Amino acid sequence: MISNAATSTPDRLTSTVRKTYPNFKVIVLNDDFNTFQHVSDCLLKYIPGMTGDRAWELTNQVHFDGLAIVWVGPQEQAELYHQQLRREGLTMAPLEKA
Repeated sequence: MISNAATSTPDRLTSTVRKTYPNFKVIVLNDDFNTFQHVSDCLLKYIPGMTGDRAWELTNQVHFDGLAIVWVGPQEQAELYHQQLRREGLTMAPLEKA
C-alpha cells in the first residue's frame, strides 16, 4: 500500500564560518657573536615601524632575557622578516603561531 502522505524535510540552514589566518611571532635569540649595535641596526632595517628606541629595548631584552618577540603578524610577512634577519646573521627561533 502506498501512502499519499506528504513528507517534509527540514530546511537546512547554511552559514559560513570565517576563520582568520593565525598570526606568527618573529623571535630573535641571544648569542655570543652578534653585537648590540648589529642586532639593533637589523631590527631598524627590516622590521616595519621600528624606532631606534624600540630596537634598542628589544636588543636589551634579547641580551638579558635570552629572546625577544620582535614582530607579530601574518605568516608570509613573518617568513620574510625571519629570513632577512637570519640572513644578517641573527640567531632566530623557528616561527611560532601567536
